[in-house]
Amino acid sequence: VSERVGEMAKNQQYIMGLDIGTSKVSAAIAERKETGALDVVGIGMAPSNGLRRGVVVNLESTVESVKQAVEEAELMAGVDMERAFVAAAGAHAKGFNCRGVVAISGRDREVTREDVSRVLEAARAVPIPKDRTVFNVLAQEFIVDEQGGISDPLGFSGSRLEANVHIVTGSVSSLQNSINCVNRAGIEVTETVLSGIAAGEAVLTPDERELGVVLVDIGGGTTDIAVFRHGSVSHTSVLPVGGDHLTNDLAVGLRTPIPEAEKIKKKYGCALAALVQEDETIEVPSVGGRKARQLSRKILSEILEARTEEIFGMVLADIQRAGLEKSINAGVVLCGGGSILEGVPDVAEQVFDLQVRRGVPSAIGGLVDVVAGANYATVVGLLKYGEKRQPGQEKSPAAGVFLTRMGGSVRRWFGDFLT
Repeated sequence: VSERVGEMAKNQQYIMGLDIGTSKVSAAIAERKETGALDVVGIGMAPSNGLRRGVVVNLESTVESVKQAVEEAELMAGVDMERAFVAAAGAHAKGFNCRGVVAISGRDREVTREDVSRVLEAARAVPIPKDRTVFNVLAQEFIVDEQGGISDPLGFSGSRLEANVHIVTGSVSSLQNSINCVNRAGIEVTETVLSGIAAGEAVLTPDERELGVVLVDIGGGTTDIAVFRHGSVSHTSVLPVGGDHLTNDLAVGLRTPIPEAEKIKKKYGCALAALVQEDETIEVPSVGGRKARQLSRKILSEILEARTEEIFGMVLADIQRAGLEKSINAGVVLCGGGSILEGVPDVAEQVFDLQVRRGVPSAIGGLVDVVAGANYATVVGLLKYGEKRQPGQEKSPAAGVFLTRMGGSVRRWFGDFLT
């Protein structure tokens, strides 16, 4: 028994993040240091063949991909993991803002943890369709007797407590399938986190969050949008387009097989035709065993530029519908595998008419050189998100919906939001 307790205590020093994407499954393990630092000690990656636009379409293939990524990360870290923070993706995810109001019931009219729990529960108590579930509730600000802008209301005196929150909901069946895949791979889900919110933990600075910034996470099958301002999330959305659409456009436009189109995109791709010389040529394999052809690289770039402009145009339209286009004072931060392509930030600057940068994981130690890429933003963000949670904390209601053991912990989970 003592050995088991010791092993559990040891595992509490480690956090695992699991990003199940359309094109790849990434797993990362980090160790909490006594100094408070977080060191990445294990990384694993496997091709993802069982998802389409962020949604599981082949259970067995996804389970195998998760197993492969987790085993690779565990082998590198030298530790066996039992649970993970998992990124939730897919165009089924939708976010909205709402408010909860309660009377302050504590002695001397001081805000207690119980009051905070009640106001967050009140904010969460919005009607949603039966086929959807809440999996992220993010506090934006608290208001005590009309005094707003409070991030931690504990100890404040007053008679009325309000909370503005951002709620993310998702399809019950889609989230169920993702969590089933993780469970069948031998891993328990601690909490599900929207991919864009997780990526923001890794690549955004506190100043950007405060001034107003748009995070655009371009994955294989989806593009996640998260708008941060005043230090918290104001808007989230998921578009059903991503890097795979660029590959498909190339396959059609160049008349080449999709695997070859992906190779060409990675090796020669540029999303801004103006950056490509007129005389540059590439060799393009043909379909059906026909002879390969020599084509201008500029044609390749024009195809990529058109689709990239369309994706960023959709992002801008989404932000404008939310009425937040004038709140983005710190510009746009790009991450995800689709942002690595040459010229993508240049196209984004033209579309948004704002400053644009690629976001890479920061403020983390260990295998920094391995995760120092925009495509690792989500999985590293999961580690940083998990690091903020209490060691040994019970799972969130998001996991409870599917694991059926969490009904009694809802109140405790809301109470832990400020820890």
